[in-house]
Amino acid sequence: MARQSGSSEEFARPLRRFFVGGLVLILFAVFVLWRIDSPRAERFRAALVDAVVPQMDWAFVPVTKTVELVEGVQSYARLQQQNQDLRRELQQMKAWKEAALQLEQENAKLLDLNKVRLDPALTVVTGQVLADSGSPFRQSILLNVGAGRDGIKDGWAVTDGLGLVGRISGVGQRSSRVLLLTDSASRVPVTIQPSGQQGMLSGDNSTLPVLEFIEEPEEVRPGDRVVSSGDGGVFPSGLLVGSVVLSRDGRLRLRLSADYERLEFLRVLRSRPAEVIGGDAALIGPLLPEAAAMMPASEDLSDG
Repeated sequence: MARQSGSSEEFARPLRRFFVGGLVLILFAVFVLWRIDSPRAERFRAALVDAVVPQMDWAFVPVTKTVELVEGVQSYARLQQQNQDLRRELQQMKAWKEAALQLEQENAKLLDLNKVRLDPALTVVTGQVLADSGSPFRQSILLNVGAGRDGIKDGWAVTDGLGLVGRISGVGQRSSRVLLLTDSASRVPVTIQPSGQQGMLSGDNSTLPVLEFIEEPEEVRPGDRVVSSGDGGVFPSGLLVGSVVLSRDGRLRLRLSADYERLEFLRVLRSRPAEVIGGDAALIGPLLPEAAAMMPASEDLSDG
């Protein structure tokens, strides 16, 4: 047994040396062939590649499948992460939806309790922005709605669906001009919530108009909500304008809710002037019977 194992090892050792030496010679020959710079060698190399490479597809199958498997695992991991993110966002959206429904129900109950009557005459006309004629000295845009077809009038409020944009400052038959809140000629009376402070929003041709003439500025905080007050009858009350910010110069300014970078379609609010009540009798009304019976007695006492 020892002789057979020794003889097999003696027989295998020369074979290994032969194969290793042959492999080295083949590799050295391939290296030399690929280093020769000759047209004939180039043609030979091209013919060798055309003959060998198409027949070696089977050798690349494991590598290709391994790469595809790794890419599939990475794609699955990305999909799983995206699925988790979407589930988290969906859960947050459900919470916001529940909060919105509760607020809607609470608002409906409050309106019913207070017997609030909404103004039926406050309707809207939607127009498309034709051109932006803004300049360093004037901030205005043009709309494709006018007095002839849509009944647009000067002074009507204009919104973009999110917040107040400005007011109509010029009307034609088929177009109208909107003076933006950022214009230096714009003045809008506003109410700051929740403190209820009254103020004036003044444009200065910048993206952040100035809040002026506030009754008690110390009660105003950055982030407070600002709506139109309706004073002066220029704008309806309660229109969202923006939120308070504190500028670097220490002045209270307003970050507008309207997206001035994407003004494409705007809504013009139709509003009619407030009804004027004339005469004192309509305000005071007739005297009650008890008050009428007491009037002569009080007059006699004053005379005596």
